Amino acid sequence: MAKYGRRAGVSVSILAACVMIALPESVAAREIFIGATVHEVDTPFTLKTREGGVDAQLGYRGGRIEALKFIGKPEPYVFVSVNTKGDTHYAAAGLSWTFGKTLYVRPGIGLAVHDGKIPRVDGGGRRVDLGSRILFEPEISVGYRVSRRVSAEAVWTHISNAQLFSKQNPGLDMMGVRLAFALGQTD
Repeated sequence: MAKYGRRAGVSVSILAACVMIALPESVAAREIFIGATVHEVDTPFTLKTREGGVDAQLGYRGGRIEALKFIGKPEPYVFVSVNTKGDTHYAAAGLSWTFGKTLYVRPGIGLAVHDGKIPRVDGGGRRVDLGSRILFEPEISVGYRVSRRVSAEAVWTHISNAQLFSKQNPGLDMMGVRLAFALGQTD
């Protein structure tokens, strides 16, 4: 994270502060989560970026936003993801929806900011960077409520710019697990 680390760290802090300021009191922290994902899983949505390792995640989800009932009362989230090999680290913020109680599905969509090198080329001269500093971050998890306060989730996260910010768009997919811990009162 040497060259881009400080700049990305400041961007991550600003992103998290903006999310926290924008949230009304009614969506105070509902749960925190920790997770681990495999970095750069090969799927049809990505091209190889030549990265690897494991990502450690730490995040927070707020309660449902009543003011957004016209789109199903989504829950805000924010998290940081740190790569164990020193490859791309990122932070994301967005909205997610929970369908189900004990067994549930939680799709989400957000934006991410990352510190990966731009431009970056492989040994054959082909660009393998993510194309832009700001990326879309769709994700989906399938979870199980182990108790009133603890949930376990399998998660898939994708980050890319969808060729909106740059023609360069290999994207990254991460798959892994998260443990979520409810704070305060539970539903």
